[in-house]
Amino acid sequence: MQFLGNIEAKVDAKGRVFIPATFRKLLAEGGEERLVLRKDVYQDCLVLYPESVWMETQDQLRRRLNRWNRMEQNIFRQFVSDAELLVPDGNGRILLPKRYLKMADIDTEVRFIGMDNTIEIWSRKRAEQPFMEAEDFSKALQDTLGNDSMWHLMEESYQDE
Repeated sequence: MQFLGNIEAKVDAKGRVFIPATFRKLLAEGGEERLVLRKDVYQDCLVLYPESVWMETQDQLRRRLNRWNRMEQNIFRQFVSDAELLVPDGNGRILLPKRYLKMADIDTEVRFIGMDNTIEIWSRKRAEQPFMEAEDFSKALQDTLGNDSMWHLMEESYQDE
């Protein structure tokens, strides 16, 4: 499952929001009926995980953290305790709990952003700002990928076509 897109939506007075149709279709095709909601670790946005992706993420974290190490157990505890299971209703809506809306500074307008195998939910006013300035973004791409020999090989193969 790969979510792609940047789609606006409205949250109603009860905190319900329609999952965009393109994302609902991908979830249905993947047999995903339940989602896990969590605040992002780094940004003030919410992350929707299809249940299978959440389970993989949680398992990966569990394998890397030692249950018998107090700090690592607290990291795991913090990660999973901030998650909430959501089941979309028959109309494709989910209820965003008030504490999550507050965490992400969401009022009535949101943006759903496809992020590979998860979906981010941003306050529209925050999502209107660039995540990085254009110059910083291009420099970061160059620094991250510019010296990667695989990237050069891929680039060369496209030029040969």
